[in-house]
Amino acid sequence: MSSSGCLSNSVTSIKSISNKISSKNSLSRKLKSNDQRRLKQSKSRVSVQANNDELLLPELVIPAGIYCEEYSKTKRRPTRTIMVGNVPIGSEHPIALQTMTTTDTRDVKGTVEQVMRCADAGADLVRITVQGMKEADACHDIREMLFKNGYDTPLVADIHFAPKVALRVAEAFEKIRVNPGNFVDGRKKFDNITYESEADYKAEVEMIEEGFTPLVEKCKSLGRAMRIGTNHGSLSARILSYYGDTPAGMVESAFEFARVCRKHDYHNFLFSMKASNPLVMVAAYRLLAAEMYEIGYDYPIHVGVTEAGEGEDGRMKSAIGIGALLLDGLGDTIRVSLTEAPELELNPCRRLADLGTTAASEGWGVEDFPESTRDFKSFGRRTGELPTQQEGDSQDYRYLLHRDGSALSAVTLNQLKNPEQLYKDLGCKLIVGMPFKDIATSDSILLRELPPTEDAAARLCLKRLLDVNVGLLAPLAALQANPLAGAVAVVALKDFAAQGSKVSLPEGCQRFALSATGAESDEELLTLKESEAVMLLLETPQQKRVHASRRVFNTLALHDINIPVIHHLVFSASDDTDALVIGGGSCAGALLVDGLGDGVLIEGHPDVHPLSFTRTTSFGMLQGSRMRNTKTEYVSCPSCGRTLFDLQEVTAMITEKTGHLPGVSIAVMGCIVNGPGEMADADFGYVGTLPGKIDLYVGREVVRRNIDEGVAVEGLIELIKEYGRWKEPEPEEEEESEETILA
Repeated sequence: MSSSGCLSNSVTSIKSISNKISSKNSLSRKLKSNDQRRLKQSKSRVSVQANNDELLLPELVIPAGIYCEEYSKTKRRPTRTIMVGNVPIGSEHPIALQTMTTTDTRDVKGTVEQVMRCADAGADLVRITVQGMKEADACHDIREMLFKNGYDTPLVADIHFAPKVALRVAEAFEKIRVNPGNFVDGRKKFDNITYESEADYKAEVEMIEEGFTPLVEKCKSLGRAMRIGTNHGSLSARILSYYGDTPAGMVESAFEFARVCRKHDYHNFLFSMKASNPLVMVAAYRLLAAEMYEIGYDYPIHVGVTEAGEGEDGRMKSAIGIGALLLDGLGDTIRVSLTEAPELELNPCRRLADLGTTAASEGWGVEDFPESTRDFKSFGRRTGELPTQQEGDSQDYRYLLHRDGSALSAVTLNQLKNPEQLYKDLGCKLIVGMPFKDIATSDSILLRELPPTEDAAARLCLKRLLDVNVGLLAPLAALQANPLAGAVAVVALKDFAAQGSKVSLPEGCQRFALSATGAESDEELLTLKESEAVMLLLETPQQKRVHASRRVFNTLALHDINIPVIHHLVFSASDDTDALVIGGGSCAGALLVDGLGDGVLIEGHPDVHPLSFTRTTSFGMLQGSRMRNTKTEYVSCPSCGRTLFDLQEVTAMITEKTGHLPGVSIAVMGCIVNGPGEMADADFGYVGTLPGKIDLYVGREVVRRNIDEGVAVEGLIELIKEYGRWKEPEPEEEEESEETILA
């Protein structure tokens, strides 16, 4: 494939699609002149008209076919094996686990100790930042000291901007990671480049080959591996000028470098397509895989969500992005990038690798079915028709679900015994002991059993929730035994179909929902079309969840059935909280990144999974899938040797002071490498530029430079206020006990 070929005509649609998937601040740039240049479309290519001469752009074949081995089950994508020191990477080998040091690389002793901790925690590879010649020289000492200590864990040099540094460190480390957005092009710029001739464009492509070839030749001669690692936040100005910051641009950025490798018969490399937005990240990896299927590449893939953040939110975003790809058989080595100590990344990393390995080895999935309605090249969210109010309704059913994505909670009879605690766990605001819906209150609750009519306290607790428009669902049998006005009956879809699409509701019950396992026949699913059900609870076993759900959504789409679908995830006492986050985020996330689903209901074991935890996890899943924002969104880098301040401490401080701003996104970046670009997905940014100095951003634009670190957090708050996005934290209400209210 030549570097000056043509684009197929589907590139234009992919660019448009990618812009939708990309962040709200996407550049969406195309090559154009002031007044004459225009895009010309034909069946075979997209070109640019300039002074009556056509400029042919780099070839990127946008495939109409597949991005994974099978859509109905998990099967690893076949790849060649590459060697990173003594670690083989590829589809015939276990998924390799990676992390990255946070020490100053010039601190040889500290870096060696951290590498050893990571290796002891299970890291197969450890990446180390190498920003200059002093760090490259230190890498030789690091490698030597690790060998002396009995550690042969392969080391990966993280290179930005510095081809000469890469040549030096390749003599010591087993793998080099190059960022195609800045390895030759230099520091990040957002210039909109106009090419006056084909020669101008070719000159830049030739510059890449000239600057990159020495490293290719050195890695080939020394047997070193390489990762061509595209970052959504650091695409070159050349790529941005045509593709914008889109998945298509990310793939082409990597392929420019891959073509140089292949030209020199060097094949010991793999790709990555990282972004902080899981939807962009998944779209880019799928497009990468599809393109490789199309042109016959079989290189392995390293998978990760960059700048995922910390704690549960970081783990959830990683599970959504990485898990979705692993369950499609994509990914040969992975890293979970957390703003935490690097050895702490290995537990969620291992859990994800185990999930992907188990799914592939056991063939998770369903029988083949002709999937014809899900297009990996196009993002569009399926939106179910929300419940409406009808004449004679005694309850307002419009609030059962939320238009941006619904979070439902499972409640037990035992939890009704402490109403105030239940209200708090459901996210209600309490005013003198009475519950009121807040921004992150569960939209509806599910009770598998209902309190008997003589349990006045429990039924009063439920009435107060109904009064503030928290919906209540219960099985039809439970409502028949203990009727409750305003509740929604849950009926199994198989029973509904067997009874001729009819249901007899008990007294006081005016609405019903349906539940399915994903094993229903097409005929049974078609009964949904004329039903008056307010929602479908889709409770599929984990081993079939992704693929059985795809089949259900495919059938619904084919027959224009617009019932809201809630992913009902059930976990047992044997599943710890990390298993719930990783497993739930992966399986439901794999569907939500395709816009398939109107919400989630996480039902855990009350002794292991507190109700407040399952609720906040549900909202975290919705926010991580770019559906419903109920808290401040953080794009936070995991720290490395480039970091110019204590990232964990500063991130915690910013989170504490700004965590009450739903709809606001804040990027916290330790250095400038990916800062401005990754902040395409953030409203405000806090970026280290010099030791002790911080730049503050609005979007990609620097608005405050070289602020002293000691006052930078307050400066960030003032900036948020200046742009009208600040609100004061709400004071905690004086709460009175339920007993006081009853008295």
